[in-house]
Amino acid sequence: MSDPLAGLDEQQRAAASLLRGPVCVLAGAGTGKTRVITHRIAHGVDTGAYSPARVMAVTFTAKAAGEMRGRLRALGVEGVAARTFHATALAQLNFFWPQLAGDSAPSIVDKKVRVLGQAADSLRLHLDAATLRDVASRIEWRKVAMRTIEQDAAAHPTGLGGLDAGAVADIMRAYEKVKDERRQLDFEDVLLACAGMLESEPRVAAAVHEQYRHLTVDEYQDVSPVQQRLLELWLGERRDLCVVGDASQTIYSFAGADPRYLLEFAGAYPDAHVVRLEHNYRSDAAILGVANALMRGRPGALVLSSDRPAGPAPIVSAYADDAAEAAGVAAAVADQVAAGTRPDEIAILYRANAQSAPLLSALAARGIPASVLGGTRFFDMPEVRQAVMALRGASVAPVETTFVAAVRDVLRSLGLTDDPPPAGGALRDAWEARAAVLRLAEEAPDGTTLRGFTDGLIARGRDQHEPAMRTVTLATLHAAKGLEWPHVHLVGLSEGLLPISYATSLEQIAEERRLAYVGITRAARTLSLSWSERSGARPRQRSRFLEEIGTGTLRVSAARATPSAPRPR
Repeated sequence: MSDPLAGLDEQQRAAASLLRGPVCVLAGAGTGKTRVITHRIAHGVDTGAYSPARVMAVTFTAKAAGEMRGRLRALGVEGVAARTFHATALAQLNFFWPQLAGDSAPSIVDKKVRVLGQAADSLRLHLDAATLRDVASRIEWRKVAMRTIEQDAAAHPTGLGGLDAGAVADIMRAYEKVKDERRQLDFEDVLLACAGMLESEPRVAAAVHEQYRHLTVDEYQDVSPVQQRLLELWLGERRDLCVVGDASQTIYSFAGADPRYLLEFAGAYPDAHVVRLEHNYRSDAAILGVANALMRGRPGALVLSSDRPAGPAPIVSAYADDAAEAAGVAAAVADQVAAGTRPDEIAILYRANAQSAPLLSALAARGIPASVLGGTRFFDMPEVRQAVMALRGASVAPVETTFVAAVRDVLRSLGLTDDPPPAGGALRDAWEARAAVLRLAEEAPDGTTLRGFTDGLIARGRDQHEPAMRTVTLATLHAAKGLEWPHVHLVGLSEGLLPISYATSLEQIAEERRLAYVGITRAARTLSLSWSERSGARPRQRSRFLEEIGTGTLRVSAARATPSAPRPR
């Protein structure tokens, strides 16, 4: 292993050198937090301070955990338990439950709404799917907040939708009864059951404390009360804990995330080492100026800086209506592509999924390929699954051509042509998927075999390490977190869209502001912001967030877009 601290900047090196906790790393957007986490662990292993099997690194998504494992492998570190909170808790339940109960652990509910519907039927309540989803969300929030059914009813005396508080409580009890009868746990029960096991079984807690000596938590601003409790139980009386997060990127409060744990970490651990990562390696200085202006003076806000010279100030454009905004953004994207920008270097971000439809239509009208993030995962696409199976079959026979040529031949037999079909349809999506597989082959290291390449594809699928499609990415702000693009168009900066209409409290508005911040900090080289003055016949006001940013860091588009053509009656 080469020196894991080599190549880190001064702030990153300071964080990675602190091998004993408590440590708090306040890591701003684009400052290299995953690099710090993995290099810190590698440094601990390299110096003998850590044994890989004694390290637990938890994060919030399977994709982030897979990326962490991949980076550790690249640093020569194998055996670290890098998983999500839920995967870690489930692994411990499955291991210890048979020892404690003498049988296998309960199964996991895969369709909560269906079980809820059956629970409601048992009470002679016939609820529509939307109401059942709302109740499911309430159950999830109740459990991550560690509240009883009675406490939840007291906190929500008006009930939910057309149901009074008593009816909601009755459905929750019936739901728990159905699960108990079937020996099932839901997603949130996994955390609660693991915490209960550690609290009530000292020998289980002792075994976990013996196994895992060093704990690291990524995205610590997103922990919920039940995750914080579980973390405390994993830690026990020890203090070897490193947390990494950014309060300005807390965007999951609706799921129980509480940035208070990050903001108050130094108070909970007065001897904690606190390191601030504020040198941004992603974004142009002009983009960082917008981000800093939006969050100035907010709790936990970091001031991001960059060595890159500031380019043109990000531009803000006003459009007459939503259709005109979609057309204007598509025109701007077309200009970027015509100037040599690849489509996959461009993202269009928005607050709500419904905003994607006019954007997709406007892009297709200009022949620009686009895909919506959060749809079918790349390795679950039928075309990709078919390609992996065909490549695996071809790898059994001797390869008489070069490795890349063999991959190309297989993909051509499945329908990959030299020229792509027109944008905006299933044929183009299939072509883009097969072309992405071919690019992976072309980028593979020298000496790669067809079998090794296929095994690598399967491993990438397990880790959700998806390749970039050569399409413009459309994504909600929630889905875009953790990603980046050279060019970003952030649309819908109107009151009612961002902030969303149902955000009325100060806490909800603060969350919407952080969503805007996440969108802004996804951009590396150029950023455009836009809003529309009308939705149908209803006028709109520009977002208060544009006012907060101010005109000092933004360029106002000189040309105001014209209204879209009226629809035929």
